[in-house]
Amino acid sequence: MKISARVRGEWLQVPCKDGKVTVGWLAEEAVRRYVRLHPVSGNVLLPSSANNNKPRMVEVRKTGGCVLLDPEDNVVDVLDDNDFVNVRMENDVPDSMGTTTIGPPTTSDSDVVLDGYHLTIKQLVLLSKGNTKIRLRKIAEDRVIAGRQLVEAILKENKVAYGITTGFGKFARTVISPDKLEELQENLIRSHSAGVGQPLTLERVRMLMALRINTLAKGYSGISIKTLNQVINAFNRSCLPWVPEQGTVGASGDLAPLSHLALGMIGEGKMWSHRTGWTDAKLCLESNGLEPIKLGAKEGLALINGTQMITALGAEAVDRCELIAKQADVVAALSLEVLKGSSRAFDSDVHQLRPHPGQINVARRLRSLLHSEAYPSAIAESHRFCDRVQDAYTLRCCPQVHGIVHDTIDFVHNIIKTEMNSATDNPLVLPERGEIISAGNFHGEYPAKALDYLAIGVHELSSMSERRIERLVNPVLSELPAFLVREGGLNSGFMIAHCTAASLVSENKVLCHPSSVDSLSTSAGTEDHVSMGGFSARKALQVVANVERVIAIELLAACQAIEFLRPLKTTVPLEEVYRTVRAVVRPWDKDRYMAPDIEAATNLLKDGKIWNCVKGNVGHISPFQTFVALDGRLKLPVGHCQLSREKQGNRLLETGDAVSDIKWPLKTFHSR
Repeated sequence: MKISARVRGEWLQVPCKDGKVTVGWLAEEAVRRYVRLHPVSGNVLLPSSANNNKPRMVEVRKTGGCVLLDPEDNVVDVLDDNDFVNVRMENDVPDSMGTTTIGPPTTSDSDVVLDGYHLTIKQLVLLSKGNTKIRLRKIAEDRVIAGRQLVEAILKENKVAYGITTGFGKFARTVISPDKLEELQENLIRSHSAGVGQPLTLERVRMLMALRINTLAKGYSGISIKTLNQVINAFNRSCLPWVPEQGTVGASGDLAPLSHLALGMIGEGKMWSHRTGWTDAKLCLESNGLEPIKLGAKEGLALINGTQMITALGAEAVDRCELIAKQADVVAALSLEVLKGSSRAFDSDVHQLRPHPGQINVARRLRSLLHSEAYPSAIAESHRFCDRVQDAYTLRCCPQVHGIVHDTIDFVHNIIKTEMNSATDNPLVLPERGEIISAGNFHGEYPAKALDYLAIGVHELSSMSERRIERLVNPVLSELPAFLVREGGLNSGFMIAHCTAASLVSENKVLCHPSSVDSLSTSAGTEDHVSMGGFSARKALQVVANVERVIAIELLAACQAIEFLRPLKTTVPLEEVYRTVRAVVRPWDKDRYMAPDIEAATNLLKDGKIWNCVKGNVGHISPFQTFVALDGRLKLPVGHCQLSREKQGNRLLETGDAVSDIKWPLKTFHSR
């Protein structure tokens, strides 16, 4: 028989032969496997004394019901085949039920207060980590109560209202008797829980849940404050339903995934929590001191109508795109440096002649990182008098190509943020007018189109990056050893790493085909145009994941190229990038297992560490900051900042002076 054991949040399957081994042996074997697979983090489970290799196991509990198991019992006597157990070690922190606490730390960040109007992408990403709780603003509670009162009034007056006293979709003309209204809502949840495929990660379920709470907090859904608080309590205790990622057409909202979310809340289907792991939803709720929701009229529909899955995944995609796009600029600068390119193409006058915001910002970042009076580069000085007139497009045109990516991300950010704080139900309950209106705010075309656009935009970062990798590994183009390794032939170096980058770029070309250009009529012709936004969001995430890996390969290749230019050094900020990479990946002296290096570099990018080590040099212009005119002059847009009255050299600056198109023969000035 086989048992799945959880150690420090990791599930491991442990073969137990015929089950005639003890529970204690099962725990020791699970931890042994954990330590072998996680040698750094796992060794804390082992005893400090060297006289034996057995971990100090504290307890083993069956996942379902949290039953404490006796270590001396045989597995076959207390567990079934394919059962689940939690193993807690001496160094783990027990929660109130005695099970291992994995996830929320003992100290948490400040609560996020929701009111349906002001949730940001950064806050949503923070909520996905499981360290932060949700509270409802008082004004939001009042709006929710007012909306519910209108629904109750309609019920009391026996009025006909879609989704409240009628069926759904094609059954909108079917009036339901009052004694069947609760069953109507439960049947809606059960029948619409028809999703398939891999489940969303726990982080993404948290985002989905938080977004639905935020939408309900606007007060236009007709849900009761009791039901909304039950959802909030489940979120705060990390009781997370099983939600498959496929099945939404993004028209009447994300009906299938949101129904799976609601299914767990009514105590059906599967649900996960820190205390129970994956188990029956009702048991999970009860194990965390919660009760399943009893749905009133309209409440089932209120829980499932909306674009929250498209928007949740889209918010994650935007957040990751913002981070990788900034770091792609940094990596491009490093590649240009080792390929001995010129920085003249990034002259500020050139980019003021085509003043797209993204283009101007990228050019400024590149100037900030490359050779200047402030940050001289010995590598740049070494080819100062070469006869090269201009560089290849992937070097020279970074501001133009990377720039539109940044502007695209900004555009999509605004679309997603608006969608996050919108009422997307149907029908909408308008208590201030005393009306319930059936409309189409649930249609996912806005986030669907925006996320297709995002995928197309961010893909160009990897397209540019792959061509720069080709230039780095090709000795004809780089004047460096072939594939950036000594003893070529005996060693293959970055040969196949470049192939990996090429394969990811090719994959992205297919994924960038817009999902939202398709539509299939559903619900017997009632929903005759749909957005297909669920796939727009899912593939946008896959595109950005591929981009992260391609940029990681370029980062490794550029750092490896520096090894062949030593003892020459690059600029101070780019040397810091090099040191950050070398802290996790050593130079490539001869062939070795490369996949872990790519993974380590990818993690640096995903954690924002490459940006963090240079952001002081390339951050956006802001007040109360000293600036350096890297190309010998400084030019800022009119009204961008006000200058203090200071004497610098022979120039007196007046507060409020316009600085547009003025060349200052100064190295620094101060803004206040």
